[in-house]
Amino acid sequence: MTQALSFPRQYARTQRFSLGAPRAFTVSPDGDRVVFLRSRSGTDRSHLLWVLDPESGAERVAADPEVLLSGAAEELSPQERARRERSREGSAGIVGYATDDAVELAAFALSGRLFTAELRAGTAREIAVPGPVVDPRPSPDGRLVAYVADGALRVVAADGGGDRVLAGPEGPDVTYGLAEFIAAEEMSRSRGYWWSPDGTGVLAARVDASPVRHWWIADPANPGQAPAEVAYPAAGTPNAEVTLVLLTLDGTATAVEWDRERYPYLAQVHWSAAGPPLLLVQTRDQREQLYLTVDTATGGTREVHRDRDGIWLDLFAGVPAWMSGERLVRISDENGSRSLFVGEQPWTGPELHVRAMLGRDGDGILLSASAGHGAKDPETGEIHVYRADGGPGGPVRLSDAPGVHSAVRAGAVTVLSSASLESAATAVRVLRDGERVAEIASHSETPVLTARPALVAAGERGVPAAVLLPSGHREGDGPLPVLMDPYGGPHGQMVVSAQRGYLQAQWLADQGFAVVVADGRGTPGHSPAWEKAIAGDFAGVTLDDQVHALHALAGHYPLDLTRVGIRGWSYGGYLAALAVLRRPDVFHAAVAGAPVTDWRLYDTHYTERYLGHPEEEPAVYAANSLVTDAGLSDPADEVRPLMIIHGLADDNVVAAHTLRLSSALLAAGRPHEVLPLSGVTHMTPQEEVAENLLLLQVAFLKRSLGVSRG
Repeated sequence: MTQALSFPRQYARTQRFSLGAPRAFTVSPDGDRVVFLRSRSGTDRSHLLWVLDPESGAERVAADPEVLLSGAAEELSPQERARRERSREGSAGIVGYATDDAVELAAFALSGRLFTAELRAGTAREIAVPGPVVDPRPSPDGRLVAYVADGALRVVAADGGGDRVLAGPEGPDVTYGLAEFIAAEEMSRSRGYWWSPDGTGVLAARVDASPVRHWWIADPANPGQAPAEVAYPAAGTPNAEVTLVLLTLDGTATAVEWDRERYPYLAQVHWSAAGPPLLLVQTRDQREQLYLTVDTATGGTREVHRDRDGIWLDLFAGVPAWMSGERLVRISDENGSRSLFVGEQPWTGPELHVRAMLGRDGDGILLSASAGHGAKDPETGEIHVYRADGGPGGPVRLSDAPGVHSAVRAGAVTVLSSASLESAATAVRVLRDGERVAEIASHSETPVLTARPALVAAGERGVPAAVLLPSGHREGDGPLPVLMDPYGGPHGQMVVSAQRGYLQAQWLADQGFAVVVADGRGTPGHSPAWEKAIAGDFAGVTLDDQVHALHALAGHYPLDLTRVGIRGWSYGGYLAALAVLRRPDVFHAAVAGAPVTDWRLYDTHYTERYLGHPEEEPAVYAANSLVTDAGLSDPADEVRPLMIIHGLADDNVVAAHTLRLSSALLAAGRPHEVLPLSGVTHMTPQEEVAENLLLLQVAFLKRSLGVSRG
């Protein structure tokens, strides 16, 4: 089923063309060093730590995993595997690092061992400590390195001396210094401890997972192997108990107190020299949250600000934080806009939809934003970098070309990453005082095809959409069978002004389809009202917008509405199965990958935000489920072909979702196909699996829609 240099093989081998591309940038305060990760080629999974000199443009390796491990294969602990699964990290080598404030010392883990790199000298060494090591981080002054091993938070001198325990261990269910499942999977909080600015103490999360119900994930292909036991907080069930403790290097421990019964979710922690420790805590229904400061002498907390929302409150990267004068920096939905606030003053208006705070810049703030509802001529799928300082002129855009941009900045040096529709590669420019002084090379492979998406706002709702036709398709060639290819749900924007995001869609189009990617209500990057329109109604709103976009585009593109397929993964898999079960009049075949079919089996923080608590909203859960009578279409409706794919090792959307759907379909007499993937998680990083999955899906869709193999 494979062929040399085919796009599916190249797409899988390059991990969606991400290998060889530079990432994870850090700029030193003096502007002399830019640190980043990159593998040596577009097919090399092992990332190295690099340092760029902005003045000369010279790059040098600061740490090479192959050298540090003497060529030995990398071995990952269960804790590290879990961290990588939560962050969807499929590569190898140095996949993450942390530095001191001066960006002189970097710390990272390899094969459960602790390593440091002197970034000026370009030398790296191992520090012998108990392992397996997880998430090592230097103190701000670079004298010490903290890390987690076997549930305990430990600290060691940067020269390797004085290793000792700061807290823990307390048994198999309690950890110090690690993010719990919910924080890592849904809150984008991947860390569990924070150094004090003076390096004399650490704020550490203590996680007690004993209240969380345990599930067992078996590998049916190896019946002699014991199932993996995981603590999974499904909707309506208990979460882990998360507390904070301030640990000083002299051995004292002070508990941090807040109303945890009312605000059980520790969403974010910020501790910098600009002010006291800052916490963001949420109620379980996520309709209220507090910004709290911590008194480091007593552990007491004080409310700085309170947010309320009758639907839900979102979390944003980079906030909360402090500006000078202990002014709180936050992103909030007010008056129909998503804006940046410093203190009580809005620093952005309705022309921008703020997405994240990227960092501070003296008296200004670097932020990521797309066009807001007040923009005059919004461009579909564009994301830009702005600098805001609260001045009368408003935010200034720093990214000039059309596309998707992000940035990291320290002092006068900015690293600007830019993707566009013109190229599949991401360009990384290093700017000093706004002028380009260097570029960081990408070693990613050049795709064997070029994506040519047309980005449009579909229909009267203005649904952001991308349409891709087969390469060489000419006007007058006649209508094409349609393949809808959405994610279509929260946190998943697919319609962006970047060619790399459409390479797979273009290959699918080249198999004889008109491919439509549509970001309906519920997807990010549009407006607060757009995102929150799905409250209590995944099934109705997200599916309706796919139908709306399809029918609106049919008047402008050669779409054969008698042959419409749909495919997707995760939420997109749910949407694909939903489409053929609820709207067989519109959709004629579906491929559902890792679908959530019973929302009672998905996690607390995500599911309850959108659907409420299952004990309080049983009808909502039933209406949005695929495995209840409400979830299936009228038995009189025509049955459409459905292929369901699921990794049996998935600990995020567990395989029970697919098994329950299959049972419900069988009980209803509805034919379907199930493709189980042994040993595969929610990701599919295995090269052969990823390649052949594409080929099998296309074969199924062509067969089901009556498309010539061509």
